[in-house]
Amino acid sequence: MSGEMINFRAGDAEAGGYLALPEEMGPAVMVIQEWWGLAPQIKAVCDRLASEGFVALAPDLYHGELAQHSEMDKAGELMSTLPPDRAARDMSGAVDYLLDRSDVEGSSVGVVGFCMGGMLTLLIAASEGERIAAAAPFYGAPLGDNEPDWSGLTARVEGHFASVDDFFPPDLVIELEKKLKEMGKEVAFNIYPQTGHAFANEENPLGTYNKEVAEMAWSRVIKMFERELIGT
Repeated sequence: MSGEMINFRAGDAEAGGYLALPEEMGPAVMVIQEWWGLAPQIKAVCDRLASEGFVALAPDLYHGELAQHSEMDKAGELMSTLPPDRAARDMSGAVDYLLDRSDVEGSSVGVVGFCMGGMLTLLIAASEGERIAAAAPFYGAPLGDNEPDWSGLTARVEGHFASVDDFFPPDLVIELEKKLKEMGKEVAFNIYPQTGHAFANEENPLGTYNKEVAEMAWSRVIKMFERELIGT
């Protein structure tokens, strides 16, 4: 199963992304890229979600720019220069687009993101309120000064984090989980032992891919989306 590149409205501008469709109608999930950009691996996540019965859209937050796995400096520059307002607009526009489709069931969407996309998953869930029913960040979260106003977060959140991660240290992730729970949010952060950042990326860009843990985490994501978006 494979999808296609599409364009959609994002506020007063136009954005693009990769859309994968199931064989029949289904609930919607937005997929948010790693710092590399809208890479083939992220498109494959959309295809996999479509095979599970979800309408999946990954907005192209870099607007055509892409870093290869050998270009970490370029990936870092693309991430650091990504305009936050444009990223928020594109993600919100992607939610609009999904909810406006006639083949999408329900009035809310799920979100899954990786690394930078994990952080953005939580940011967009906090800003979009009840339009996001479930959020699954992978090894990425807004920590410290990057934290948003969490008052609008109503989604069920289940995160998947590495035990060895200099980008998003597990002790800070645990602190955030505790804070959100104390605020009454439905949050559970899984920190997998003996794993490194990007453990779920089967292209293994950092040499940390762990197939067993990746499959376990993916199974948990699908179960959460089915429960929160379908009610099964």
